[in-house]
Amino acid sequence: MKKYLVVFILLFAFCAQAQHTISGTFSPADKYKFLLAYRLKPGSQSFIANTTIKDGKFSLNIPENAKAGMYRLVYAVPQDEFYFDVIYNGKEDVELAFDATQGVSFISSEENKIMTSYFQNIGSLVSQLVNFYIEGNSDKNEFRECADQLRSTQKAYEKQSENLMVQNFIFANRPYIPSNFESVQDYINHKKEHYFDHLKVDNSVLQASDFLTDKLKNYVFTALPAEPVSSEETEKLIQANIKKVNNKLSPVADAYKFDVFYNLWKMSINGGLNETTDFIYDSYLKSLATSSNDPNKAQELASQHRLRIGAKAPELEWKTGNKQNKLSALNGFENYLLVFWSSTCSHCLKELPELHKELNKYNNIKVIAVGLEDNEDTWIPESAKLPNFEHAIALGRWESKYARTYDIRQTPTYFLLDSDKRIIAKPENDKEVIELLRK
Repeated sequence: MKKYLVVFILLFAFCAQAQHTISGTFSPADKYKFLLAYRLKPGSQSFIANTTIKDGKFSLNIPENAKAGMYRLVYAVPQDEFYFDVIYNGKEDVELAFDATQGVSFISSEENKIMTSYFQNIGSLVSQLVNFYIEGNSDKNEFRECADQLRSTQKAYEKQSENLMVQNFIFANRPYIPSNFESVQDYINHKKEHYFDHLKVDNSVLQASDFLTDKLKNYVFTALPAEPVSSEETEKLIQANIKKVNNKLSPVADAYKFDVFYNLWKMSINGGLNETTDFIYDSYLKSLATSSNDPNKAQELASQHRLRIGAKAPELEWKTGNKQNKLSALNGFENYLLVFWSSTCSHCLKELPELHKELNKYNNIKVIAVGLEDNEDTWIPESAKLPNFEHAIALGRWESKYARTYDIRQTPTYFLLDSDKRIIAKPENDKEVIELLRK
C-alpha cells in the first residue's frame, strides 16, 4: 500500500509542476477583452491557448504538454501590432501587469524579471558610454569608470541567469566594451567589427523571438560611419551590411532567413530606401519566399513589392486611335493618377464623374483610366463622358493582364504617382485623391 501511495504522490507532484499559468491585469480594464497565446518557433508560431480578460484580470492555463520557449500574448487586432512576448520555462507561473501607456511589467517569474531588469540597466549604461563620446568628453578616468561599470553589470547578470533561458539573451547581447580609452571613430569601428562576436544566429531560442531580428535590423541600418555621407552612399553601405547579415545567416533554415529579410525589406520601404528595397527583394526575398511557411507568400510578396509605396508603377499600354501609348513615356506632369474602374460598376459611374469635375481645377495631373471590361459595348459610351481622362481597356475584367498586375480586387481602385511614375499613395476614394492633391 505504501508503494502505491508513494507512486501516487510522485505522479501528483509531477502533474502539479507541469501545469502552469500566465495571469495578471490589463489597464485600462474596460479596453481589453481577450488574450491569445502562441508559442514562437523559428520562422513560425503555433496557437497554445486563449482566455477572456474580465474587469482587467485574466488567467491563462498553459497546457501540461506545452514546451518551454518564447510565448507571444496577443491582446488586440491587428495581431502583429498588439502583442508582447514572455519567456515560459515550464517550471514557473508568470504574473504580469500590462498598462496601455507603460507597457508590460512582471510581478512574478524569475526569467522575465531578470530579462526586463537586464535590458533596462544595460541599456542605460551603454547610453552613458555613448553620451561620453557624443559630449566630446576625453576624461580617461571617467571613461574607465563607465566601462568598468558596464563590464561588471554584464558579468553580474550572466552569473545571475545561470541555468535560465534568459541567459541566451544576456550572452547574445554582450556589448562591445573598450579595454582602454579610444577615439569615437575607433569605438564605432570596433563596435561594428565585434557586433557578431556573441550573437549566435543559429540559436533556436533567439530565433523564436523579436530579439534576434531586432539586433540584425539594428546592425543593417545603424552600423554606419559617424561622418555624414550622401543618400546614395548610405544605401550602398546599408546594402553592404545586408550582405554581411546574409553571410552570418548561412547556417540557419531558409524559413528563418525569409523572416529576417522580410523585416529588412519592410524597414527599407518605410525609410524610403527604394534602391535597397529592390536589392533585398531581388537578391534574397524572391528566392526565399518559396521557403516561407505560408504557401501563398511568394505570389503575395511579389504583388506587395511591385505595388509598394516608392515602387515604379508597372507599365501600362493603350491605344488612342492609331497611336500607341505607354505610361512610362508620359511626361510633363507633377502627378499621374491611375484609375481602375468598370462601365458596369454603379459605384464607379457615380464617383468618377465627380472626380472628373474636381480635377478640372488641377492642370498638373494626368489621369489614366483603365476599364476592366467584358467587351466595349458599355465602355465606349461611358468613357466618352470622361473626356479629360486617358482611357485604356482591359478585356477579361478581373482576369485581365492589368487587373492581375495591379492586384485589383474592387472598382474603382486608385494609384497616385509622382512625376517619375513612382507610387506615392493608394487613395481609398475620389475625395481622398483630392485631399492628397491639396497637400
